[in-house]
Amino acid sequence: MPKLREGSYHPDWLLENRRRAERAAVAVIAERYVRGVSTRRVDGPVRPLGIEGISRSQVSRLAETLDEEVAGFRSRPLDGGCYPYLWVDALAIRVREGGRVVRVACIIATAVNSAGRREIVGVDTFTEESGPAWTAFLRDLVARGLSGVKLVVSDSHKGLIAAIEAVLPGAAWQRCRTHFMRDVLCRVPRSAQPLVATLVRTISPSRVQMRSQRSSRVTSSSSPSASLTWR
Repeated sequence: MPKLREGSYHPDWLLENRRRAERAAVAVIAERYVRGVSTRRVDGPVRPLGIEGISRSQVSRLAETLDEEVAGFRSRPLDGGCYPYLWVDALAIRVREGGRVVRVACIIATAVNSAGRREIVGVDTFTEESGPAWTAFLRDLVARGLSGVKLVVSDSHKGLIAAIEAVLPGAAWQRCRTHFMRDVLCRVPRSAQPLVATLVRTISPSRVQMRSQRSSRVTSSSSPSASLTWR
């Protein structure tokens, strides 16, 4: 083999195809892992890439490459300027911890930056959706640079509302329309749900009072508990 004064005998252009193939294989495996595909069933999708007999431990090791990317995404500075609008919500998911599957609360925050673009500014998991969990989550967002929040949209979780008042004192709070709709529809008979849903969707700012009175009368006749939720 000839000796070179500088560089390597194996040029980058010769190995680039192999590197691209390896990156593609890792990307396919990681995507299947994120989508929740069992590590035992990843062998099939990667066979077209020329990989035969991949084991569960190999899939787990390749999926670990996502940890660094996720950690960087979660801890990145929020330097997009002011974020006037913020949406926060929690999703109950199942995760594996200590060899067993448990339910946790996955908290997600989406905001609109000063350029008018929407972006996910925070993701975290907690054992349960509680006031201390929401407070810690919002404080972390502020520490990373979240500022200028004028309106926060969320469900009516009491712990979350208290956390918003404590961490974002200058921000107004608005109840999420989707959660409000679910709360109303679960309190009326199934036969009345289409009518009530239509009335709620047709509410406009200029006719809020009139529509609210009409919808309140309909829900009162159908279900007293739904009328209390509406008010």
